[in-house]
Formats: sequence, structure tokens, C-alpha cells
Amino acid sequence: MQVIRASAMGMCFGVRDALAAARAVDAPTDTTIWGELVHNDGVRAELAARGFEQRAESDRGSLPATTQVLITAHGIAERERERLRGAGHRLVDTTCPLVARAHAAALQLAAEGRHVVVLGKRDHVEVAGLTGDLASWSVVGHLSEVERWPHSRLGVLCQTTFQEIEARRLLDAIVAANPHADVVFRDTICEPTRQRVRALRELIDAVDLVVVVGGRHSNNTRQLVASVVKGGRRAIHVERAEQLDPRDFAACATVGLTAGTSTQDEVIDAVEAALRAMPATARPRPDADAVSRAPGAEDTARSAASRT
Repeated sequence: MQVIRASAMGMCFGVRDALAAARAVDAPTDTTIWGELVHNDGVRAELAARGFEQRAESDRGSLPATTQVLITAHGIAERERERLRGAGHRLVDTTCPLVARAHAAALQLAAEGRHVVVLGKRDHVEVAGLTGDLASWSVVGHLSEVERWPHSRLGVLCQTTFQEIEARRLLDAIVAANPHADVVFRDTICEPTRQRVRALRELIDAVDLVVVVGGRHSNNTRQLVASVVKGGRRAIHVERAEQLDPRDFAACATVGLTAGTSTQDEVIDAVEAALRAMPATARPRPDADAVSRAPGAEDTARSAASRT
């Protein structure tokens, strides 16, 4: 069985830099990571073993007990930074510069007197940071969420990991639904996201199915799975090599391999090695025509649509 890697995949520079900064912290037991550094169980276990406190993204109402707080690559609102600093916390800020650029774009649109519309996942930690300093804003992730807003000036920008095709579709719908408004668009999708999407499109055309490696809670990994399915191929979503099942590859001559931005190089390498060592005599599973399989799932396949 041939295995073809996507030309761009895995950790982007923002995630690598954040992880390197966390590993360089010399007092981890006195440091709280303000959310999930990456959506990766292995990394979380490594950080916990070093003694870091890790605050869930949904549990950041109360202040941390440690004197130092590490801001993740997803970023936070400036109001949140000031709240932490005001309480005496030292900050280790690993916000991705491309996320910081999106924050600046949101504030500029607001300064122009515009109602800011963020294209992205409503409950995503990055989106919470982007909207945290705004007085007038909406989040749109699906066509059903597009409204006719009463504002005469709208400013639209994107979560950095949003899909470009979907952003264009939503922008067109916003313009059509608000003919009375002056609509300005700031394209804040990051280049690593664009590269990974382009690489995946090229990969889909050359393979029978695609293995997507990444955390089960990773939004960008789930988007990769959904993109594979939309492209007409099966997607097998795993977090590590041990979750591969030879029966999924019984009828495959060529398998594609890609990974989310929370996935370490050594994990990708292990999955590739396991794929190349896959026995050629495996029988297909009874549900072999299912479009996708989630990490840790039993023998019942789940469609990508139910996980996005």
C-alpha cells in the first residue's frame, strides 16, 4: 500500500512557538496555562507531568492561584490581559502573531464605527478572544446565522483557521442580506491554514482514502475530516497509530496522510510507519463503505457531519 503525505500538514509555526515557550518556562508549578495550549492529549499529559496548572477554556471566570499565567496561541482579549495583570499575574504571552493580526483588524473595524461580524465557530476560544474587546459584534459560522442587521456599517473578518471557501460563501450571503449597509471585509485567514487546505485538495485526487491525525477536540482537525468527505473520499480520523485498524485499508492501493495543527511530528511519523507496515491480507470490516471513523470509535462508523 502506497502512503502519500500532504505537502503541508501538522503543527504550524504558531503552535510550535507556543509549545517551545511552554517548555522553556522554568517555574511550571507556579504557572497556569490559560486554556488548552494545543488540543492534544499527549501534550497535555506532558505539561501536567511538569507541574503546570491547566485551566479549561470554559472555566476562566475565576482568577488562577499561580503568580504566572501562560496565554496560549489562540490569544485572549485585551480586557482579559488587563484583568490578569491587574490581579498581579505575570504573563507569558504565546499568542500567534497571525491571531494578533486578526485582533488588530477587529479593533480597526470597530474604530470605524462598524458592527463587527466574525466568521468562525461560535464557541471557539479564538473567537471569544476576537470579540472580547468589542461593543457591537456577531459570530456567523453557518448560512442559517446570517442576519439582516440594523447597522449601516458592517465589518467582516475571519477566525484564522476558517475555511476560505466557506468564508466567501458567508460573505456573499451577508452582503445580499444587508443591501442597506456598507460592508468591509478583512481576510484574516492565516496562510498555514490556506496551505493545508490546498495540500489536502491535491492529496484527495491522488488517493483512495485519507488518514487525518489529530486530537478529537481539535477544530481544525475536524475541518480536515469534513473537507475529505466533501471531496468524495473516506476519512479515517485517529489520534495515534494504535487506533488504526487494518480492516479499514483492505481495499486501498493508495492512502493519503494529513494532520491537524495540534499534531506532533513524531505522532505523524508513527502513523505513517504503521500504515506502511499494514498487512495486505486484512479483510474489510462490514461497514467499509462508511465515510469516516472517529478516534476511539468502536465498529460503528460516524459521519463527519455529525462531528463538525
